[in-house]
Amino acid sequence: MVQVIWLVVTVLALFTVGYFGYSRYLAQFVELDEGRDTPAHKYEDGQEYVPAKKPVLLGHHYSSIAGGAPIVGPITAGVVWGWVPALAWIAIGNPLLGSVHDFVSLSSSLRHDGKSIGYIIGEYVGERGKNMLLWFAFLTIILVLAVFALVTGIVFDAFPSAATASLLYIALAFVFGIYLYQLNLPFIPGTIAFVAGVFASVYIGIQYPLVLIPEGGSTFLPTVINANVSAWIPIIIIYAALASALPVWMLLQPRDYLSSFLLYAGVGGALLAIIVGTFLGTASEPLVVNISAYNGFWGSTGITPLFPMLFITIACGTISGFHSLVSSGTTSKQLNKETDARLIGYGGMIGEGLLATVALSTLAVAGVTAGGGIGRALPNFADGGGIILTAFGIPAAYGAPFMALVLVSFLLTSTDTAVRLGRYMLEEIVGTPETTVEEYAVHRYVNPIVQGVPAYVLIASGSWLTLWQLFGGANQLLAALALTTATVWLANWDDSKQLISTGAPMALMTGITTLGLLWVALHDNLYVKFIQGAEMTTVQTLSAVVQIVLALVLVYIGLSIVKMGYDNIQKVRDSPGAAVTDGGQSDD
Repeated sequence: MVQVIWLVVTVLALFTVGYFGYSRYLAQFVELDEGRDTPAHKYEDGQEYVPAKKPVLLGHHYSSIAGGAPIVGPITAGVVWGWVPALAWIAIGNPLLGSVHDFVSLSSSLRHDGKSIGYIIGEYVGERGKNMLLWFAFLTIILVLAVFALVTGIVFDAFPSAATASLLYIALAFVFGIYLYQLNLPFIPGTIAFVAGVFASVYIGIQYPLVLIPEGGSTFLPTVINANVSAWIPIIIIYAALASALPVWMLLQPRDYLSSFLLYAGVGGALLAIIVGTFLGTASEPLVVNISAYNGFWGSTGITPLFPMLFITIACGTISGFHSLVSSGTTSKQLNKETDARLIGYGGMIGEGLLATVALSTLAVAGVTAGGGIGRALPNFADGGGIILTAFGIPAAYGAPFMALVLVSFLLTSTDTAVRLGRYMLEEIVGTPETTVEEYAVHRYVNPIVQGVPAYVLIASGSWLTLWQLFGGANQLLAALALTTATVWLANWDDSKQLISTGAPMALMTGITTLGLLWVALHDNLYVKFIQGAEMTTVQTLSAVVQIVLALVLVYIGLSIVKMGYDNIQKVRDSPGAAVTDGGQSDD
């Protein structure tokens, strides 16, 4: 049998070549300059534009991009199509597509005063293109909020110890923010003390697990999975709304920095445990692959085609459009030096690829060969991770809850960051408010409601599977649009710039995601549910109609923006003097 370590070795080898080779070339290609002022310094306001130390910002960025998707996606794909297709898409796609996407999204935002990709595309193709991309991103944010809130509720239900520990580390982060930014106390001693507190919260959580509604209980809320999950979901959405409205120094920066140590420990610890357990044989079970290598083109379900569905099932971990919103929405406003973009942008995505590899490894060890989706992904990550950590002598009874907390750490940081980004999107769409409705729409405490209510409705419909597929397709198409934006920027910057590094991934992802969303709309919903006459409730029927419409709208908006970008590039290349800007190279 194949040892799990070979999955890790394959990924590490390709990622190392990508970071030390390709990312160095890209940094020179976009001319990163350590001496040029970043938006964080030019517009420092103590609220959104706040220069951050490189390790602090890396922690925030990594925590924000690495949500539950790079865990659920690889495990689901591994169950359906086998570990070889899943591993290949992660190992090859990440350094050539995903890491490039994150890096150029961050770099282009740096050269446009920390503005979002929507603003940037508008600079070159006009207001219509800008608003279409912003609306596309805003709709995607609602899907992100719905998916992550649901997954967090399921994890809290499966591992109540993670709920207790999560509440404790949020409180610690709030105090740490005051410690750093209000009291100006020493950074390193504070880091040691508060990180110790975060790990102590893991032990406390195991001793005092938190369950809102015991098994068999009921709630007045629509039941999703069970009553306990249903009770957690609105709490998580409300938390995300409140956290998104606070200044970044108060919770976002310190919490993400502290939780990053949990994340590094979980991902790095699991990878090291695989090595130790393999060579020393100290794990409780042999660390070998216990799932099929390849289940055929139609997968274990018999009805799910590998192309294009594999490539939107594993979104985060390989390439994710949500990362462009983080890179151009919050990270670019906090970057201390331009040269930090290489580690944080390209390197941060490499880190998420390692998380996806860990997730696939936990499935390989756990050996679940039937079922998929959310029902199997989460237990396998925690339980398989617990087995892997026994290589260090950590009992699985402690290792599994710890890995569940690692997952929650990713989820919570991504959830409230998504809501904050959604606020930025709507603010850019509205511009200067001229009516009362517009003023409320962009209000920092009202705007999260605009996102939270439809997200909760999507969750309450109970349609997890199609919700996940829509999220994956929208997320990947958003990545194609971010790559379109970067390609347009490069073309307008210098008509001699090569456009293959961003243009080829853009074309590939546009094709894949368009086909994937059409499959979801026309096959999974229209054909299976309506033409074949599946038995559905009124809510399920309404949900299916909404999913069809949403998928088709996303395809239309996405292809329209790509067409606008292509026309702009052709105009610039056919008329060298037609470039709109100089690529943001001014030193003011």
